[in-house]
Amino acid sequence: MIGPPLVSWIEAGQTCSARWRSEWGSPPPARVVTANDSMTADAAYRLACEGTALLWRGDFQNARQLLNAMARRVDRHPPKPGSSPAEGFHLYRQAQSLRARVLGMLLVALEEDYEVCLRRAPDLRLACTEAYGPADGCALVSLRELLGLVGAHEWRKKGLVIPAIGGRIYPHYGVFSPVRSEYVGLVAETPLPSQTRAFDIGTGTGVLAAVLAKRGVAHVVATDCDPRALACARENLARLGLTAKVDVVQADLFPEGRASLVVCNPPWVPARPSSPIEQAIYDPESRMLRGFLNGLAAHLEPGGEAWLLLSNLAEHLGLRTREELLSAVQIAGLRVIGKISVRPTHPRASDSTDPLSVARAAELTTLWRLGVLSGVAPLKG
Repeated sequence: MIGPPLVSWIEAGQTCSARWRSEWGSPPPARVVTANDSMTADAAYRLACEGTALLWRGDFQNARQLLNAMARRVDRHPPKPGSSPAEGFHLYRQAQSLRARVLGMLLVALEEDYEVCLRRAPDLRLACTEAYGPADGCALVSLRELLGLVGAHEWRKKGLVIPAIGGRIYPHYGVFSPVRSEYVGLVAETPLPSQTRAFDIGTGTGVLAAVLAKRGVAHVVATDCDPRALACARENLARLGLTAKVDVVQADLFPEGRASLVVCNPPWVPARPSSPIEQAIYDPESRMLRGFLNGLAAHLEPGGEAWLLLSNLAEHLGLRTREELLSAVQIAGLRVIGKISVRPTHPRASDSTDPLSVARAAELTTLWRLGVLSGVAPLKG
């Protein structure tokens, strides 16, 4: 069995090593040097661009300021506009990848119990345990990732108010958070075809399963393949007192059996994720979307409906056409019963400085109501 990768560096004339930890899937740095409060932002930025990681031995809050200063230097070089929306999107992603690589070069050490032994360092042990699991030895981690863990911990502690369920959802680290509430509102307001049984495919936090249960659906089966999402959904549904109405099961897509309503909110952008944390956003070659569509006929009750929640951002970015989407629906033996669209209200939708602002300004989120074409046999497999 291959163990976790190790990172080595020289400190006080001694060769030191520690395991490398990255939930973002970043490779371990090839070269590491120690740095402290005397390090300037220009020097740190230059070393990071050259591929040298900086193991911080100074004040924790000064490290945060240094990271912000490095980010300002990275952002002086915005992505070039592409000759087409698709090229512009790929250049944007390349720039984001470069930004993540450079800023990920500022490292901190985690002790065996996840303690950070730096001046003015907060207690991050609970945030690390929530994201990484029980402590299992010393490790090096990027400060940027560590701060992401802290942000996720705060969301998990405070939760998100979801009016449609009359309560809060508490997202876990690595689970897609329903901060974009427009798709939740669509599920809350669209007339139900039946209240007997529903499937929520790719449940994530469990928010849509909770909405369906609150609306009176007698039995909801929520599926996901990610253990973090399953734990998150179960915890949220228990907090809301819905465990008697909602079963959370591990499945690649569909559970066994059929339902009169099948809901899915797949990743909206057909592109390859650059890290595991992006798998809720990017769907390579629309695999989950196509898998959902192709399996529907075998899992819908006669006369049942599927609700596909999808943004048209990919269309405005030139990554998928409307014709391709409708063709995939038809190939799966389905028909469009109707659709309801809303305009997103999140901050990026009106941010003119965003490199993708033109596409975001035109974006709509749509609930597609789908049914099985009469006389069409379900796909096998």
